Amino acid sequence: MSATLQLPVQCASCGERLAGTTPITECPRCGGLLDAVIDTTQRLTPSSFDAPRYTLGSTSGVWRYRQLLPAIADEHIVSRREGNTPIYWHDRIATYAGIEPGRLGVKHEGHNPTGSFKDRGMTVAVSHAKSVGASVIACASTGNTSASLASYAATAGIPSMVLIPDGKISMSKLSQTLAFGAKVVQVAGDFDAALQLLREVTAEFDVYLANSVNPFRPEGQKTIVLEMLEELGWQAPDVIALPGGNLGNTAAFGKALVEAYAVGLIDRLPRVVTVQAEGASPFYRYFQSGFDHYEPMTPNTIASAINIGAPASVDRARRTIQNTGGLVACVTDEELLDAKAVIDAAGIGCEPASATTVAGIRKLVADGEISSDARVVCVLTGNVLKDTDNIVKYHLDDVDGAPRERANRPIRIEATMDAMKKVLDDAILS
Repeated sequence: MSATLQLPVQCASCGERLAGTTPITECPRCGGLLDAVIDTTQRLTPSSFDAPRYTLGSTSGVWRYRQLLPAIADEHIVSRREGNTPIYWHDRIATYAGIEPGRLGVKHEGHNPTGSFKDRGMTVAVSHAKSVGASVIACASTGNTSASLASYAATAGIPSMVLIPDGKISMSKLSQTLAFGAKVVQVAGDFDAALQLLREVTAEFDVYLANSVNPFRPEGQKTIVLEMLEELGWQAPDVIALPGGNLGNTAAFGKALVEAYAVGLIDRLPRVVTVQAEGASPFYRYFQSGFDHYEPMTPNTIASAINIGAPASVDRARRTIQNTGGLVACVTDEELLDAKAVIDAAGIGCEPASATTVAGIRKLVADGEISSDARVVCVLTGNVLKDTDNIVKYHLDDVDGAPRERANRPIRIEATMDAMKKVLDDAILS
């Protein structure tokens, strides 16, 4: 089979179909975003994804689902055993969210090699870049994408470049990017300005664009849903909740569900709930208008991973919400930080953006939009160590002159047994 037949892409707006064998990210006819075309006439069963032990299909939680991915040749695949992330079922988190015990799980993508879900998309994007002979791979990023790209490009032996916004980026994430050897370019402005500049660069120079506007990256990210469904015995939950930033994941999740349904793996579509931070909530506002009026905004949220005011995948994300009868919610920074403290205290932990999912479900249950007996899976997109500065601020800084309710502050004592006994009596044994 020729490469042209293996890697077709199609414009989500006008339907134009292209070969996908060049690093193209938008339709030449109308400028719309492109989707990888997957054969949904095939019939698949749970056993379709069985693979011999220690092969790519068994070690990677992305390439395990190759029947529903672009057919990139083995010699071009760049993998770091990404995926294979757990779902944790914790009653304390469920109760906090207003869901009955045992019915809310959190799927933790922070278990990926560089600590976020981005690795799932990057294994496919960098593999495609390798297959088309890319000489440089680049992305704009608020942090997680840059860390993942730098790692996978280094693994592939391809130079990488990252454009980051001026400020509003976690030093923990930037440190990963620097360590993995990417050339970092700091752009005056926010993420949206950085991405726009990069799109202009890649239109003029031979630079492979690895952001989620790339049609191949969402293909890896959709395996979050496929793996989740497999973990649930291919019994779809009632609700899947995820954070909303650039909205590539929302688009990918909807594509995964529609394809899984088409090939016979599931018998219904769960509702997809996208949760944004209030300070970066253009998609929520679009949803509130009945998808009638969309307007970008200047973003301002503590959750740097989703601090995006002009998301690139708005139309594809809208399609997901409409196809699944889904919802879009938004939460304040304090609400997401409070939910994060609950997730952290359960011994699971996550970065701030991840906690929007639990905070959003809590709000939707309270508002009567989701039933307390619904079966819900919240996706945690990043590891707790992705943003250590905000953890320290949450626990040590006052709000309105007082510690937060869930603050866990160090206790300073003299080096005596009497002082230590008081700590044990007051804080541990009481």
